[in-house]
Amino acid sequence: MTSLNLDDIDKRLINLVQAEFPLTVEPYTDLGLRLGIDRDSVIRRIARLKARRIVRLIGPVLDARSLGYQTTLVAMRVAKEHQDKAEQIIAEHPGVSHGYERGHYFNLWFTLAVPAETGIETELTKLTSTIKAEAVFSLPAVKVFKIGAYFDMYEGGEGTAGAAIQSGGELPGKADLSREDKMVIRELEQDLPLVPRPFTAMANELGMAVEDFLAACVSQLQCGVMRRFGASINHSHAGYRANAMACWVAPPDKVGAVGRRLALLPEVSHCYERTPHTSWPYNLFAVVHSRTRARCQELVRQISAETGLADCVVLFSTREFKKTRIKYLL
Repeated sequence: MTSLNLDDIDKRLINLVQAEFPLTVEPYTDLGLRLGIDRDSVIRRIARLKARRIVRLIGPVLDARSLGYQTTLVAMRVAKEHQDKAEQIIAEHPGVSHGYERGHYFNLWFTLAVPAETGIETELTKLTSTIKAEAVFSLPAVKVFKIGAYFDMYEGGEGTAGAAIQSGGELPGKADLSREDKMVIRELEQDLPLVPRPFTAMANELGMAVEDFLAACVSQLQCGVMRRFGASINHSHAGYRANAMACWVAPPDKVGAVGRRLALLPEVSHCYERTPHTSWPYNLFAVVHSRTRARCQELVRQISAETGLADCVVLFSTREFKKTRIKYLL
């Protein structure tokens, strides 16, 4: 990590803004108290980290299903000469949050979220109508064992320790949101401004006291509509150069136990059971981050050996063509 030229305060700051960002009237002041520096120094450091593309943005991570959206993972086979155009079309869709080229015959993978009344298959057909794809299929989640990325900036730290785990795996249902809840969520869906009292302007926009606005934010965290509030980190710029999606064929009597085992690994950011497709028999998915491809491969081999799941494929990302947080229409 020394090649990143980050001092100890930068590393501690990056760790804090990912997992412990304060939902307070003066969050940068409170971060400074944790770090032993003043508020303006915190703001300058975050601005510098954004300029270096280590920090993408600071904002809420919302649960799509709790907001009444359907989500899926989509795989495509697109010929090399059509990839750039296909990626542009996919990236322009407001319901796509993650898009990667991966080193496999099925070379384009992305996540898609749409309102329930729209329907995944209808929207996918519409999205892909102008893409010259040789194959396309959807892999909706059945269970979620882990979702949430955290990148430890210290040597010896690996990946996503401390990220949210849903060990039961059940998918959440739509939350019962009040008009005020929806207003707060819509206002919160932006990159948090680097000003001393960033939440005050949001509260004023809604005609609320800032304390009431922040209490509503905390309430959304407690009920799971907001999974966390914090920074999105560009893993490759933060030193985690290897990103792999590992997929196993797991029998029904093993998928839950293996999913929960994967969820405990700090290198794993996301772990799902998904409905397989005739073109893709794999049903257990884990996204693995590490500083090297060798470590990713070693981890997957260990899990396969421990669980007896020999049928496995590892797809490393070769390019990220979209990574953002969706703005939901409520």
